Amino acid sequence: MSSSQRSAPQWQILSAFCSVYIFWSATYAASRIGVQYVPAPLLAGVRLVLGGCLMLSFCALRGKKILGSAREMRRLLLLGALLLFGGNVGLVWAEYYLPSGFAALLVAVVPIYVAIVEWLLPSGERLRVRGQVGLVLGFLGLAILVWPSLHHGLRGDARQVLAIVVLLLGALSFTCGSVLARRSPLSLHPLVCAGWEMLVASACDLSLGTALRQWRVAQWNHTSIAAVGYLLLFGSLAGFSAYVWLLAHVPVAKVATYAYVNPAVAVLIGAIFLGERLQPNEYAGMAVTLLAVFLVTSSSMRSGRPAAEVECIAVEAEA
Repeated sequence: MSSSQRSAPQWQILSAFCSVYIFWSATYAASRIGVQYVPAPLLAGVRLVLGGCLMLSFCALRGKKILGSAREMRRLLLLGALLLFGGNVGLVWAEYYLPSGFAALLVAVVPIYVAIVEWLLPSGERLRVRGQVGLVLGFLGLAILVWPSLHHGLRGDARQVLAIVVLLLGALSFTCGSVLARRSPLSLHPLVCAGWEMLVASACDLSLGTALRQWRVAQWNHTSIAAVGYLLLFGSLAGFSAYVWLLAHVPVAKVATYAYVNPAVAVLIGAIFLGERLQPNEYAGMAVTLLAVFLVTSSSMRSGRPAAEVECIAVEAEA
């Protein structure tokens, strides 16, 4: 634990990990339920506008600085568009066609994406051999996961294939935003940054939904409102707050375990509450993908910096 990290009672640490592992994992099931009633841009937009307002209000009441420099605010505009608009609305839309657990496994490739983008950048971080093996396994696991849907799509139903492509493009958008966030340190508190990014993304989401005239087809009933409520309270607010708290109290490598724990938990939640079942080869793809994510996030960079630290700093803007 670094000198900047403060000790905390074990029960608080355990509670925070449970919040990150369970609350964030269950957001996939909540999105899967909500998008059956409310179009993805509106589902994501309503959740984010409420979350952004509550997050910034909470920070203001705690006396935190709300506004940064003009340069920082422009950067937050870009980060909000990449992380929470491009990175989230595609996921929510794809879950209309894909099981929530399967979607969570595809999103698990984000740490692998981050490592690849860092590798390609002239001044980017380079993984050591262990991480390079993880990258190879990551592509293998992804191929195993998507093959059944690809095979089915080639035989006539292309909707799942399109959903996979959109989801992976969204993950790439999130990756680009994550790498930019790590290379663009801001003076504002992470919760404040998250609040502004939520508002930026919500403006994009709601504008898109309005342009597509989706308000008239949205079904605001008990189920969809409950889904939005869960995503707001437990995904955006409680889950992210626990994540930021953990970064200040435990080693980064432990916090980074969410990257391969959450997809497995999401599969379990989807099976219990939504009756989802993966095919046998998809379970194999799940095992290979999660092993790959573990190898990448636990690897050291050529610079000697842990890849987990790169990942957590990058995702610190996530909500």
